[in-house]
Amino acid sequence: MNATTLPILNLAHYFNPAERGAFLEQLRTSARDIGFFYLINHGVNDDLQRAVQHEARRFFALSDAQKQQVAMIHSPHFRGYNRAASEITRGKPDWREQFDIGAERPELLLSDSDPRWRRLQGPNLWPEEQPELKTTLLAWQKSMTGMAIVLLRAFAEALRLPADAFDALYGDKPNEHIKLIRYPGQESTQSSQGVGAHKDSGFLSFLLQDEQKGLQVEVSPDRWIDAAPLPGSFVVNIGELLELATNGYLRATVHRVVSPPAGQDRLSIAFFLGAQLDAVVPIYALPEALAREAHGPESDPQNPLLRDVGWNYLKGRLRSHPDVAERYYRDVLRERSEQLIV
Repeated sequence: MNATTLPILNLAHYFNPAERGAFLEQLRTSARDIGFFYLINHGVNDDLQRAVQHEARRFFALSDAQKQQVAMIHSPHFRGYNRAASEITRGKPDWREQFDIGAERPELLLSDSDPRWRRLQGPNLWPEEQPELKTTLLAWQKSMTGMAIVLLRAFAEALRLPADAFDALYGDKPNEHIKLIRYPGQESTQSSQGVGAHKDSGFLSFLLQDEQKGLQVEVSPDRWIDAAPLPGSFVVNIGELLELATNGYLRATVHRVVSPPAGQDRLSIAFFLGAQLDAVVPIYALPEALAREAHGPESDPQNPLLRDVGWNYLKGRLRSHPDVAERYYRDVLRERSEQLIV
């Protein structure tokens, strides 16, 4: 793979009959060959985008005491704030502070026989000092979900499947996840791991960047390229669920973030669309010509893929946030440790 930059896809072309075929071909090849691309003319309102970035900056400017009132350790649903170095990727701390928001749904009452991933559903934590944050982020979440579903249906068409092929997997309760992320600057003598090398676990990931670079994509073994900020775009990448569902035809690509230099910071806002938690991911029957090019999904032996969406998502949360896992999921750690936290 000789790519030096990510391809740019124009979602407006999907709605133009004269350009639709070329768009679907570009979508299919970009997702297969690189697994990352820029998406422009995506339809998410510019004013809403700026409001989200503004509220994210306001949140990170709160005092530490105010942010600790909504710390993730208070949430069995893995929602809320984490200081820098609280989240772990491949055994090392990520130097970023972040605030996680999921779908705003009521907590489920569990019986002894219920799978413990049902504990993941529940309300978010919101700072009392910033009521606009909830309003703005939930409006953005709704807009992003609508756009992401359009793109997921385009993926189905690009794979020559019915447009609604993936609908049953996300249903009426998709696993929506927003992450506000601030990367503080680091001295050259400090760790540069903003976030360590990893793949995303869901269907599709969308990243709204500020002007500071840092995201890098591994386009071939040990060869990284910068996904430099492109105004008006999202950086989009394939998650492991979509790789799994296409038997490895589509590519979930390893990526990382390098910390900005001292005296600067980087703001990123990520949106992840995943399958509903009670789904089980099938392998879709692709047309023969495409099926021959599917090589099976790659599974990290240190973080094996599970077809049961709820368990797969919980596994990732337990690995990334051991303090929350120890507080709320001791039963899972004891009973399923070999499967979930290898």
